[in-house]
Order: sequence, then structure tokens, then C-alpha cells
Amino acid sequence: MSISAIKIQNLAFQYPRQEGVCFKNFHLEVAAGERFGLFGPNGAGKTTLMNLMTGLLKYSEGSIRLLDHEINDHPKSINTIFGFVPQDFSFYQELTARENLAFYGAWYGLSIKQIKIRTEELLNVLGLTSVADRIVKSFSGGMKRRVNLAIGVMHKPQVLFLDEPTVGVDVQTRHAIINYLKELNETGTTLIYTSHQLEEAAELCNKIALIDDGKIIAHDSLDVLLEKHGHEGMEGLFLELTGKRFRD
Repeated sequence: MSISAIKIQNLAFQYPRQEGVCFKNFHLEVAAGERFGLFGPNGAGKTTLMNLMTGLLKYSEGSIRLLDHEINDHPKSINTIFGFVPQDFSFYQELTARENLAFYGAWYGLSIKQIKIRTEELLNVLGLTSVADRIVKSFSGGMKRRVNLAIGVMHKPQVLFLDEPTVGVDVQTRHAIINYLKELNETGTTLIYTSHQLEEAAELCNKIALIDDGKIIAHDSLDVLLEKHGHEGMEGLFLELTGKRFRD
């Protein structure tokens, strides 16, 4: 029996004053080692669910277990288990790329030696070596995305959450990021990914869930879902299951 990277049972969550998406009796399980995609229209609950799974939001009922650690009960002990690459940049604009990685490496509890080795490794693999000592504020959007990713994987997490990791980047940067994520997965890192880039999702994810209004409306491998609903691509599947009306 495979180990669960994430196991959500009977989850209940509601923003104050009834604002935003609501989760009620929500269930989801992601096996360790998967490249799992979480998709839905704007306002469906993707980012809220991501924030619940990473402990940024507290749930009122139910359970979210990350590699058998209850998120609400162990907020500090799980920080070394997972990494999070948010849609918003999570670095210090006035520091260099190298300084940012050193800061977050120390925050994760890495030794000085570990920080130095891991920093050089990530700068190299993500094409940032030549700009490592430049202030990040001066970077292009694609370079900032790569710094954001490097920070999220600095401590070699077992589970990596990615919220729109390639938004606003060029084709070359997107290709490089997706290839690196696949390499991470091959070494054992579970990926939990959300994006509006549906072609990218089809390339990266081996299993997906579509959610809308805080509920799962489809959950399986992409090939199975495409065959079941008679579509050749993810865009058609997405529109059939979530509708074509405008979303805010």
C-alpha cells in the first residue's frame, strides 16, 4: 500500500463573515511520489486549499495529514518536510540571489556548509550563477521565478507545493522550470501543483483533480478523464466540467 503524501478527511473551512469559498466534508488523498495537479476556475478554492495544506490557514474541522503529520497540530515540525513556491514572490528584493538562499537555508536549519553547497547547486541548475550576486530587485520576471523556486527547494523537501510557479515567464523559462520539477519528482519529491497553464499541466501531472466551489468534480489520471469524457485535450475537459461562464 502506497504512503500518502497528503490525506484530507472531513475537512471543513469557512472564511470569516461567509466570504470566499467554503469547504465542507472535503476529502482528498495524494500518494507519495505523484505529480499531482489541482485545477479549477477562479474562486474555486485552489489557493485556499493550498494554504490549508501548508498551514497558512487553520481549519476548524476534519484532518489534513502531511506524511502522517497533522498540519494543525505540528506547524513547526513540518516546515522541514515540505516546500512551498507561492504565486507571489517570497524573497527579499534588496538582497542578492545568493543572500536570499543563505537566509532561507538558515531558516530551514541548514548548516553553513550545507547552505554553501546547496546554494551553488541551485544557482547552477536554475541558470542563476552569473547573476548570483546581483540585487534580486533588478532581475527579470523569469529570473525572479527561478529564485522563488530555488528558495522553495533549498532544504530538499519531501513534498513540494507549487502555486502558479511559471506565471508570467517566457517559453524558455517555463520549459526549464518544468524539466527541473520532473527531475525533482524522479528523485522522490511529491509535487502538488496548481496553475492556469493547462498545456503545462498536461505535460507535468500524472494525476489531477478539478475543483469548483470547494468541491472535487473530477479526480483521476488525465488520460482516464480525457477518455471518459471524450476529449483530446485538457482545455475541453476543463470547460465541460466547470462551464464557460465568466469567473471573477
